[in-house]
Amino acid sequence: MSKHNHQSGASGKNNPASGEELTNQAEKEQPQSDKNPGQNPGGNFAGSAAGNPAGNPADGPADKQAADNNPDSAGQTGDKQAADKQAAEKEKTPAGKIADLEAKLAEVNDLYLRKAADFENFRKRMNKEKQDAIEYANQSLLLDMIGIMDDFERALKSAESIATGEFKAFYEGISMIEKRLSTQLENKWGLKRYNCASEPFDPNLHEAIQMEKTAAVDEPTVAEEYYKGYMLKDRVVRPAKVKVLMPDKNIPKETGGNDETSRQGNAG
Repeated sequence: MSKHNHQSGASGKNNPASGEELTNQAEKEQPQSDKNPGQNPGGNFAGSAAGNPAGNPADGPADKQAADNNPDSAGQTGDKQAADKQAAEKEKTPAGKIADLEAKLAEVNDLYLRKAADFENFRKRMNKEKQDAIEYANQSLLLDMIGIMDDFERALKSAESIATGEFKAFYEGISMIEKRLSTQLENKWGLKRYNCASEPFDPNLHEAIQMEKTAAVDEPTVAEEYYKGYMLKDRVVRPAKVKVLMPDKNIPKETGGNDETSRQGNAG
């Protein structure tokens, strides 16, 4: 036993570096966190972890400062553009500045003239609409009166052939009332009748409810009116309802005066 201890002691004495090697090996095998107590295992420093609980190095104060110093940010871009514009204006010569001001003046003057013209057109349109509203305010009432005038006209036309003796005086009295009413409507309210028999057909004034082809005319012509047309001031409120003669080149011109007779002769 003593011999073994003596050999161990001799071994330790003869190899003094073995103890130091064991110490160095233990230090190498020691965890990295034990050497740097201020650093956590994830690689984040304690100070960074206090300011950034998530432990993301990209969100640290240094990266935030770099983002704030980014020249592509909106605020810095606007400031840079304004500065460049001011520098460009300072570099312009007086003649260039005068030319720019003249161009701006011409643009503003053109815009003013356009706005003034638009306002003038609006004012005229509003005045016309107001005047039309005043002049044609009674149009619906006068349209109802047209029906009464038609009744008067039909009654007088049907009684014209039998207006003899005592009935003739009654007929003349009704005729006078109809004329007085017609005159009153025309002079005071601007409602007037217009005749269109034997006149060229005008779709703005006439409404064709019957047509007949003939060689006696060279253009569409009103042959007969069934209802008279009425105008209120310068506006047609009811077109005349008429019969229209239409030209037909297939009918011989010499027989155009009596189309019905010529058709019967051809049929025979």
